[in-house]
Formats: sequence, structure tokens, C-alpha cells
Amino acid sequence: MNPEVISFFHDDTNTITHIVIDPATQHAAIVDSVLDYCAASGRTHTAAADELIEVARERGLTIDWVLETHVHADHLSAAPYLQEKLGGEIAIGAHVQDVQKIFSKLFNANGVAVDGSQFGRLFEDGDTFKIGQLEAKAIHTPGHTPACMAYLIGDALFVGDTLFAADYGTARCDFPGGDARALYQSIQKLFALPDETRVFLCHDYLPANRSDYVFQTTIGEEKSKNIHVGHGTSEDEFVKMRTERDAGLAMPKLILPSVQVNMQAGHLPEPEDNGVRYIKVPLNAV
Repeated sequence: MNPEVISFFHDDTNTITHIVIDPATQHAAIVDSVLDYCAASGRTHTAAADELIEVARERGLTIDWVLETHVHADHLSAAPYLQEKLGGEIAIGAHVQDVQKIFSKLFNANGVAVDGSQFGRLFEDGDTFKIGQLEAKAIHTPGHTPACMAYLIGDALFVGDTLFAADYGTARCDFPGGDARALYQSIQKLFALPDETRVFLCHDYLPANRSDYVFQTTIGEEKSKNIHVGHGTSEDEFVKMRTERDAGLAMPKLILPSVQVNMQAGHLPEPEDNGVRYIKVPLNAV
């Protein structure tokens, strides 16, 4: 059995969120949700998440899972809000503990647990789970971050930031814990899947020669056409390209608020004694 997938594009962060539906039972999972955040004002709102909720309720879906492919550095997760409104268990790869240990030091977040306990389920490589009657499998894909997971649900693969559209390439590996060689090996693991496997992206950006966003591709297309890893690119060639490319990239605009929130499963910092929540900005530290 293969899932129905409904995809939503978030313009502000170029993020693609997916609702993955078991047609037989109308049970579903939400992959890589977005909480709207204005960096200038520090305000959050829920327009993107509310769109998902409206569709889920209109369709009468039962949400089993709210899945994260990794600790995102470019948007805040809406997982707790979606769980409150729709239910479902929040899940991520077990190596989120590595990310928590790295960034809790940067943010001096002494009260933050670094055992992944903010999440309802921590997946190890090869773990299986169900969405209704659909069989799903977690595939550890480190490289962009240590905790990256792809989710294979029927014939649909949700790759997070491991792969982008074939004409855009692959994800950066210069964040703490990133590793270009590990990313190449993770992609080869995915390339072992059948060519017809549908690949659902977490982000898309428009190259100069394309005018429409791409939400979905296939393993076959990525293997043959991906500008970074297609055409039989060797591991050493990829590492050299990725390292040189990453050296010229700017930091994501929302990396500091995003990582603080997302390493805690999307939970905002606790209010201080004046009732206000605060995001930390480490000065001259990154």
C-alpha cells in the first residue's frame, strides 16, 4: 500500500510540509511542520500550521505522528501546537541527543535535557512504525546534521535536507556535527532504493533556469540528474565540492531561534519571572 501525500509550501522559509495519509484508514502523519516566526518582532503565529489543521479536519484524518526529519536551522517547528490540536506522537532520530549536547553548550542552556526526552519517540536506523495500516521505516541519513532521518512510507521517501531537487543538489554540511563524507554515504544508501521511489523534499529554492517550485522527485531522477551526486560522482569529488561550496555560504537567517526551539521538539523557552519568553543570541560565538 502506498500513501496519499498532500504538500504545503511555506514561502517565508522555502519549507515543504507533507501530510502522509493511509488511504485505507485515513490515519496520517505530518512531516516537517512550520511555526511562523517574525525575527524583527520576535512574534510567532500559526497560519501555516492552521492550514494543515484545516485540511486534516476536513478530511477526517487521525494524526498518528508528527515527524521531524532533523533539527531544522531555517524554521521553527509547529509540532507541539499540532499535537495539541490534532494529537499524534512527536518523533525524530535518536541522534538528536548529539545535536542537543552541541547546542546546549553554545546557548548555555543548562536546564535543557540532552537525552531527547522532549520527543515522544526517538528512532534508530531501521526502526519501523505504522501509519494506520501503512508500513514505515526510519533511515538514518547523517551528514547535514548528525540526527537526520529519512522516512520510507510505502513507495514515498521523505528525505528532509539530505537531497534537494536534482537541479539544486544537496544540503550543506558545515553546521556543528555536519560531515560531507557522511552525507555522501547517506545518499548512496537512499540511492539503493528502487528508481521509482517517490522522493518528497523538505525545501526547494529556484535556480536561475526554473520558475516553479518542486515538491517531489524520484530516486531514479536524483541518481541520474542531481548536479552534486548524480552521474556517478565519486565520494572524494563530492566532499571537495561540498566543502568548497559550504565555505562561501551565509548562515541561515533563523538558525539561532530555530535550533534553540527545535532541539526541544518545537517547545518555546519557558517564560521568565516577568512572564515573557526569550530567545538567546550568543554574541561573537559563531
